[in-house]
Amino acid sequence: MTVTPALLVLADGTTFEGEAIGAVPADGIATGEVVFNTVLTGYQEVITDPSYAGQIITFTYPHIGNYGVTPLDDESRRPFCRGVVVREMARRRSNWRATDGLDGFLTAHGVPGIAGIDTRRLTRHIREAGAMPAAFGTADEVALKAAAIAEPGTDGRDLVAEVTCAEPYVVGEGPRRVVAYDLGMKATILHHLGSRATVEVVPATTTADEVLARNPDGVFLSNGPGDPAAVKGTVEAIEGLLGQVPIFGICLGHQLLATALGGATYKLPFGHHGGNHPVRRLDTGAIEITSQNHNYAVAEGSLATADVSHINLNDGVVEGLRVRDLPAFSVQYHPEAGPGPHDSRYLFDLFDDLMDDFAR
Repeated sequence: MTVTPALLVLADGTTFEGEAIGAVPADGIATGEVVFNTVLTGYQEVITDPSYAGQIITFTYPHIGNYGVTPLDDESRRPFCRGVVVREMARRRSNWRATDGLDGFLTAHGVPGIAGIDTRRLTRHIREAGAMPAAFGTADEVALKAAAIAEPGTDGRDLVAEVTCAEPYVVGEGPRRVVAYDLGMKATILHHLGSRATVEVVPATTTADEVLARNPDGVFLSNGPGDPAAVKGTVEAIEGLLGQVPIFGICLGHQLLATALGGATYKLPFGHHGGNHPVRRLDTGAIEITSQNHNYAVAEGSLATADVSHINLNDGVVEGLRVRDLPAFSVQYHPEAGPGPHDSRYLFDLFDDLMDDFAR
């Protein structure tokens, strides 16, 4: 098999040697903000998660692609990430569900990648220096470093506008009516919501009046990519919905709910990306192992009208909020998993209860 040498160059000049995989980027250069994910399985779900728009995903697990890919595991209509970095790409898939290999999947979707990278060294560097712009490909080191420096990263960019749906659509046949804001919605979330409600998915720019005109039993705020402070229009819509209808937010939806309540958000040094983050539920003391994917978080103490309901046991980051006098709550992590543990799926039941209580 032909091996094409490639380089990964971070904006600070740190350089890694590897080999090109996946699609061939224009001019031999792909750029983005490099982050790392610690999942052991579920690479296809990670790659197709729209929350990775603008980012290059480094997998810390050394062998990626061994069970191939299947359309059944896609979390969105296509990958939105800028690229993939792995230690070793499996050359042969082995799974009865597989319809293609990961390398073919990346090529078909135009996603470039680089293999043969010392991902342990790269991860240690990101943990110390923080997530940063990078460039990789077959171009020379000078060109790649210049591209890495020129890459703006995710700060201040409305990446939701790149991933949200263009028109509303309906899924599920449950008895309740839920309007779900598509900020970068994962398919597994729709699976859970659609099993208990008729869900109308709407673009991120949908106004509060447009939502209330649909007479929903509840409103869901999805996950999504990038800087919550840069998202246009959604916070104003949430402000108009608070108190009018029950609200449940996940990930970016959690951050935007907090913003609508007057809270502040900030960027974490290297984010939370993985399937094994321990979170404590404060009202019961129970520990949940959670799936997470976010670079921004809600600042503790910045909200006067909501209580912290969950905290991350690794670093104390706010992982959940419960609004005191209004029917609204949110979590920073992913209770739907996909991939990940199922410890937190009870949160969808809490949303059901909130809608039922509000209707009485």
